[in-house]
Amino acid sequence: MPKLAKRMKKLVEKQPSEALPLAEAVGVLKQFDGTAFDQSVEISMRLGVDPAQADQIVRGSIVLPHGIGKEQRVVVFAKGPAAEAAQEAGADVVGDEDLAKKIQGGWTDFDVCIATPDMMKVVGPLGRVLGPRGLMPSPRAGTVTPEVVKTIGEYKAGKVEFRNDKGGNIHAIVGKLSFEPQQLVDNVQAFVDMIIGMKPSSIKGTYLRSAHLSATMSPSVKLAT
Repeated sequence: MPKLAKRMKKLVEKQPSEALPLAEAVGVLKQFDGTAFDQSVEISMRLGVDPAQADQIVRGSIVLPHGIGKEQRVVVFAKGPAAEAAQEAGADVVGDEDLAKKIQGGWTDFDVCIATPDMMKVVGPLGRVLGPRGLMPSPRAGTVTPEVVKTIGEYKAGKVEFRNDKGGNIHAIVGKLSFEPQQLVDNVQAFVDMIIGMKPSSIKGTYLRSAHLSATMSPSVKLAT
């Protein structure tokens, strides 16, 4: 059996069978560490939504209290003073038609794409490339905005976007395994509170059905919800 598979098998044997309070779940997850790299911590939430109903889409963004432990690469579509401001604010790449051509050619080496409203005529045709990767700017996510400086700062500080998938599930990075336990607790609690606060009014049954924490190379730990 490969070394990785043996490691995972041992960790699964330590995986709690019951749902745990958040602080305990974080403690267990940190015990799963043992790799040579700093693993990302992810939360997965199963929601009682009907993704086919437009009024039950749960989508938005949040700046986590302690960031996500990763420097996000930000590209911005802007011209003139807005482009200059974006560069000064720390955007990794700023452009217009030239940037669109580069992306149309297959370049997607970035984590966030922001656009000023006047640039959407240029950005719109990129939907086929950016959409499937979750990188398409949108007003609802706050990435189509005239406030590029503020938005760049938020993403550099650890802003996280989320949207339920076709199965009604939400996945998001909430930090690194090297974070202090309380930092992970704070980040996870902030994210869970955000999702709960966005419960669509048309949902009558159970909204938050389950939630799990996991690291890049670890089993998941079920949260008591």
